[in-house]
Amino acid sequence: MKAKMLRKVAGLAVATAMAAAPAVADEDAELVINGEIEIVTRTAAPAHLDGHLNEVISGWVFRSDRTQAMEMDDFDNPGMLFVDQARDIWATAEGSEGKSCADCHGEPEEMAGVKPVYPKWSDSAGQVMTLQMQVNECRTERMGAEAWGVDKGGSIPMEALLSSVSRGMPMNVAIDGPAQETWEKGKEIYYTRFGQLELSCASCHEENYGNMIRADHLSQGQINGFPTYRLKNTKLNGVHSRFKGCIRDTRAHTFNPGSPEFVALELYVASRGNGLSVEGPSVRN
Repeated sequence: MKAKMLRKVAGLAVATAMAAAPAVADEDAELVINGEIEIVTRTAAPAHLDGHLNEVISGWVFRSDRTQAMEMDDFDNPGMLFVDQARDIWATAEGSEGKSCADCHGEPEEMAGVKPVYPKWSDSAGQVMTLQMQVNECRTERMGAEAWGVDKGGSIPMEALLSSVSRGMPMNVAIDGPAQETWEKGKEIYYTRFGQLELSCASCHEENYGNMIRADHLSQGQINGFPTYRLKNTKLNGVHSRFKGCIRDTRAHTFNPGSPEFVALELYVASRGNGLSVEGPSVRN
């Protein structure tokens, strides 16, 4: 009886905390990076959301003024340190073929427009590929180099570099054709309740965005800003690692970065942000 009462009180406390906050941190906030790269942080929801959201909003809008300001200037954005690191990796020959990324692709700026369309279906691989998976295919098949781990080693800096050269471009992830089956799987995971807390991704990021929970301002969980530098753990974070942390917080056994489940979830969540600008590496709490 006592345990039941405690659960009821805890549930009421969470509901009260969620209901007490304003809808967004600053409805008039505008993101312009370095005074020249205009970022779309709010736009009409893509049609495939079927009315679940009328508007999609970048996580940047939900952050404090101070955190927002860090992303507005590359000199203040800690994530740009990893971009500089990746530029060195880009120009370094590796593997049995003695090739660098630059040997095939030229300067990193030549890759502008790549990040907005990932994850995407690959005919050659016969599956949906994340950007990190595609980079690893280049490393193993063309450079004769070892693959990086998901969200580990050079994967995160390289994804940050490829994101940085596409900042301001709209997310445009395809969900039709052979990618549709994976997208449907990701959608199912998004709405599935996990763990002892019986929470889904939608429980927080669709039903309660803009509200407060545990002193944090819930966003829509958009991933157009990934990789993202989190002030909480002072490092650049990949989206699969963030998925893992979210599911773990529901007190559930979680999937691993790089798993088919997280590839599907990344495709689905990325598509929810179609129309928002690429803004990685972003800065978040």
